[in-house]
Amino acid sequence: MNKASLIDQVCEETGLNRKQVAVAVDAMLDVIMGELKKDNEVSLTGFGTFLTRTRHARGGVNPQNPKERIKIPEVRVAKFKTGKTLKDSLKK
Repeated sequence: MNKASLIDQVCEETGLNRKQVAVAVDAMLDVIMGELKKDNEVSLTGFGTFLTRTRHARGGVNPQNPKERIKIPEVRVAKFKTGKTLKDSLKK
């Protein structure tokens, strides 16, 4: 499922028009991304938690020249931990 099909599905479930749902989905994603940029967690009870983690710097190998070692810099990445309700729904 992509963003467009998500919007279509929410339209069917709620009876709202496509433009309203698209604005709501975009706003929700913007808020989540904004909070993650501030290093805050976003918890949706039962669904899961969005959070950021730091992936430490490490060494690697250049795939175009396997003899060459490269340094991979430290980077912040987004993570998602599933909530209990979502985990339980997937088990059934």
